[in-house]
Amino acid sequence: MNKVRLSASVDADLVAAAEAAVARGRLESVSAWVNEALRAKAEHDRRLEALGAFVAAYEREHGEITPEEMRGAARRRVRPRGATSTKRRRGAQSSGRVSGR
Repeated sequence: MNKVRLSASVDADLVAAAEAAVARGRLESVSAWVNEALRAKAEHDRRLEALGAFVAAYEREHGEITPEEMRGAARRRVRPRGATSTKRRRGAQSSGRVSGR
């Protein structure tokens, strides 16, 4: 891939993190670390734009997502994946089924 020389001012703590990654053998150079960081940022921005387009299309079809719907989604998201609710676990115990112990 073609490389272009770049001059940029960077926060000292980020330069230290890059140099530490190079010293640990994580990457071959500070330039490689910066390149990886820029690539990750570009991908992150691309995903955010795609998500924004998805939400806009959804809202055009179904109406604006309300704050109440967002709070409800956030509450559902708090529970770890694969976790069952207390209510479901209690029901399984009272039915005489043995838990996965």
